[in-house]
Amino acid sequence: MIIVMKPGATKRQFAHVLARIKALGLKPMVSQGTERTIIGVIGPEDALRVQPLEVIPGVEKVMPVLKPYKLVSREFKPDDSIVDLGGGLKLGGKQLVVMAGPCSVENRAMLFETARAVKRGGAQVLRGGAFKPRSSPYAFQGLREEGLKLLRDAAKATGLRVVTELLDTRDVQLVARYADIVQIGARNMQNFELLKEVGQLRKPVLLKRGLSATITEFLLAAEYILSQGNFKVILCERGIRTFETQTRFTLDISAVPVIKKLSHLPVVIDPSHSGGSWEYVGPLANAGVAVGADGLIIEVHPNPETALSDGPQSLLPKTFVSVMRDARKVARAVGRTL
Repeated sequence: MIIVMKPGATKRQFAHVLARIKALGLKPMVSQGTERTIIGVIGPEDALRVQPLEVIPGVEKVMPVLKPYKLVSREFKPDDSIVDLGGGLKLGGKQLVVMAGPCSVENRAMLFETARAVKRGGAQVLRGGAFKPRSSPYAFQGLREEGLKLLRDAAKATGLRVVTELLDTRDVQLVARYADIVQIGARNMQNFELLKEVGQLRKPVLLKRGLSATITEFLLAAEYILSQGNFKVILCERGIRTFETQTRFTLDISAVPVIKKLSHLPVVIDPSHSGGSWEYVGPLANAGVAVGADGLIIEVHPNPETALSDGPQSLLPKTFVSVMRDARKVARAVGRTL
């Protein structure tokens, strides 16, 4: 349920409404819009239905949120959310944000070479996995804390921000110490305890859509994070499993405008994992920009032939520059900058 405050509501009236909500044993979540303040109410709504909150001075109306996800919905926050990534970089506005780098952090030399290359190509965020969820237990699992340290060093040297994946509730504080953006991967989209833990953080979270998740399930996963107080959530469409085998996954382009209609959260796309081949990354990136994505996350490696993971879908640095050049043209055509 949401409580819509009148445009001229005073601070005292606002504080009184919050006090009444808490007195009922409910949790208020505030969304400050351009014209109105909206209070989302978390908890059993039966208590609200017997309380005449509409008569409280400053309250315009009380209305139920019909969607199963509350805080994520446009009903709770009509305006687009802008996520502050730190260092003056924001995601969700007119300018698109590009996250680029290797699938896995392999060694210092490779990572620094890639970081410098993606920075020259126009990326603002360095991506790289220190903890790697692999289908096979015998595949490379990442350098763990050493990989996190290398990411932080490379970011410091280049001025990039860092996004890296978190796999385990036991490593939340460790990853948060080094990362500017904490990624929750597709395999962990419905790891609800992990979602609640990152909901306690006060830094951005990049949440990837699960391999077979519906959009509603995706938004409900994000709701877990927001319900804990962290509204700095970025959604990532990275491709879903379908019957098609010519690509690694199927990039659900329609998910971008659908999510934009249903939710205020920004959306980025991952053309690397969806296509599964470097040849498809450019066209898929262009498609994502064209339908309104707020950013891209792309895999880049200086020597894909020797990559310890995801070599076939990784771009060479020179190819990344070309992909970025084409994506900028599309961005301009739809009134965005890249």
